Amino acid sequence: MGTYIYMSETKDTNGRPVHDPLVNREEKSPNKLTRDYSVILFYKYAPVANPEAFVAWHKLVGPKLGLTGRVHIAKEGINATLEGKTENAEEYMRIIRGDEEGMAAASRIGVPPQDFADLRDVQIKTSLGIGDAFPKFKAKVKEEIVSLKLTRADGVEEDVDPNQVTGVHLKPEELKAWYDNGDDFVIIDMRNDYEFKVGHFKNSINAGLKNFRDLPEILPKLVEQHPEIATKKILTVCTGGVRCEKASGFLKKKGFGEVYQLDGGMHKYMEAFPGNAQEGKPCEFRGALYTFDNRMTMDFVGEDISKREVIGRCQVCQVPTERYGHCANDACHLHLMICKGCAENHIYVWCSPECRDTGRVGVVHSADLGTAGAVITLA
Repeated sequence: MGTYIYMSETKDTNGRPVHDPLVNREEKSPNKLTRDYSVILFYKYAPVANPEAFVAWHKLVGPKLGLTGRVHIAKEGINATLEGKTENAEEYMRIIRGDEEGMAAASRIGVPPQDFADLRDVQIKTSLGIGDAFPKFKAKVKEEIVSLKLTRADGVEEDVDPNQVTGVHLKPEELKAWYDNGDDFVIIDMRNDYEFKVGHFKNSINAGLKNFRDLPEILPKLVEQHPEIATKKILTVCTGGVRCEKASGFLKKKGFGEVYQLDGGMHKYMEAFPGNAQEGKPCEFRGALYTFDNRMTMDFVGEDISKREVIGRCQVCQVPTERYGHCANDACHLHLMICKGCAENHIYVWCSPECRDTGRVGVVHSADLGTAGAVITLA
């Protein structure tokens, strides 16, 4: 698929472009990473008898602790990404486990204890926050804790219950040993294509997913392109692990023998082994980790980015970048990598000829932008 760019000169009455869909971390938030705020990420497939009550409990606890972010609760479990002042995030982490310490913490802030699900052993991942990673706090009841409905080309659902079938959990230390010992294995990245572009594991296979539900249709093509998948041990990877619970289970249901999932996801591996490219020891995870918040990307090397690789490339000029923009079609907004220099030149970017020809850019039809520029197809 080519990327189409249009050098628009269309301005509003104040001399600004009619619409600039390109955003990056600096534009979303001027705040720097700080230890004063923490982002926490966790999920657990654990039965929840009353999701509505658990959501109501969160709507009491979240604002009380000044948290922002999102919590999805279903009968199958919970999936959450939250930000707050570090001391408040730590208090929530105690409360959510629902053990004796959690009950004491709940009492301290004057809320009922968490007794909706067994989360005593839940794995919670933490990273530095910026204070406004999320605009507000949201807790919702969902059919699934993350939308992963697997659907065949003929529309038949092939859903997977991780409580029944899932891949073996491989610890970050075990994956590090696989790399160091030269083990023969295949890594399949189960994230979206735009997440893969900014960072991924060394020698990993990009599944090329636009949506997770496309996996049943894409899997045969992957095996055709990478025959080794059928014979080698397979490790599925994703951001925090939740997508791989079902992805690895799906592979097992399809007859693949030795299937693993990275315990804690890429987040946990990068935290354990950040690497140092300056010393010739780069992390096996190359680049940065895409995040679904205003940080856009994250790593664990601190302020000195030279300790790791930058593998993202601007889809207009090919310079190294970790800046994300969007397809200029308001009905699409597919993430694309656009460097700051190209964005400042007000280059509108479309992901396909269809988006260029039929979409809207703000209040203006794409077709009405005229000829003030050029459409270019990139390789």
